[in-house]
Amino acid sequence: MEFQGYRRPDGKVGVRNHVLVIPSVVCSQGAAEMISRNMKGSVYLPNVFGCAQVGEDRAQTKRTLVGFGLNPNVFSVLVVGNGCENLPAKEIAEALAPGKKRVEFIEIQEVGGTKKTAAKGKKILREMLADAAKLQREPIPVSELIFSTECGGSDYTSGLGSNPALGACSDLIIEEGGTVILSETTELIGAEHLLARRARTPEIGQQVLDLIAWWEKEAIATGQDIRGANPAPGNIAGGITTIEEKSLGCIYKGGTKALEEVIKYAYPPTKKGLVLMDTPGHDIDQLTGMMAGGSQIAVFTTGRGTPTGSPIAPVIKITANAETSKKMKDNIDINVSSVVQGKESVKDAGKRIFDEVIAVASGKLCKAEKLGQRDFCIFKIGLNF
Repeated sequence: MEFQGYRRPDGKVGVRNHVLVIPSVVCSQGAAEMISRNMKGSVYLPNVFGCAQVGEDRAQTKRTLVGFGLNPNVFSVLVVGNGCENLPAKEIAEALAPGKKRVEFIEIQEVGGTKKTAAKGKKILREMLADAAKLQREPIPVSELIFSTECGGSDYTSGLGSNPALGACSDLIIEEGGTVILSETTELIGAEHLLARRARTPEIGQQVLDLIAWWEKEAIATGQDIRGANPAPGNIAGGITTIEEKSLGCIYKGGTKALEEVIKYAYPPTKKGLVLMDTPGHDIDQLTGMMAGGSQIAVFTTGRGTPTGSPIAPVIKITANAETSKKMKDNIDINVSSVVQGKESVKDAGKRIFDEVIAVASGKLCKAEKLGQRDFCIFKIGLNF
């Protein structure tokens, strides 16, 4: 099975051909937005970090920003800094060298203010966009896809319909040789032992159990019960009564294949097949981490509805709630309520999702893209100083 994608100089493959503007620090976000504004084919990251960060927290912000620049959906990159931040634009630009794509950086203090920076940035961007327009799609095997799974705004239909259908799609992608990322570590609580049983080795299974133990320990250390946030009020209103119910539904997204690897937030997979990325339960943090890890496309299941998207990747929305499909038709791409109604098998619904993934990977716009929904949020793990 093939899709139509873009081959990059480093051999990786994208499903989109964006020119990306990365503000290295929150202070340069405004200039980055001005540079990208009205420049069709370009996007910018609304990054609110990049200064007053130390240690692993700084490293994670850098890794995430660099991961977005290296993502194969990105043709070239312009990094915009202020000039005095502790995560300099030059440092990010230099870290993008392995991608073998064009990378430039400019700093507001060096150029001489926001207006001059915007003018210079637009000039660079025009050149990059002209070069990007020359690249043509070509046939690419599905084995080169890194496919993200996500669920949010869940209700009782998520675990009964949309998540199992997405799991069937995940199995198809893995059978084609592709990679599937399962995330949302905190939403595996109560079902982690089931995922651990599917691990390729006992060591990988233990990593799953250790992750859950760490998150629960961190929650207790703050004096909080993680079960107070999960299920969320909207989940409860949608018919989910316990975190175990939510977790059992969540785990379905990963299909039935063996778990090959556990990776940290915003790190790229090193194995094909099913991979678990350690992320929080926050939807935008999760998507950001998976795209920073090199994922080109995501499917997001929802019961109550969500508009979530990504700056650089299509995020296809699936629901098994017929009412949500009607109420949020401008957000929902595929309605699989027929599974809950007993009119369609999980396997057939999964094939429908798979076919849509191939179509979107080949250039069809999903609804989040049409709406310009470009959500971005880095998982923060330390204090600002």
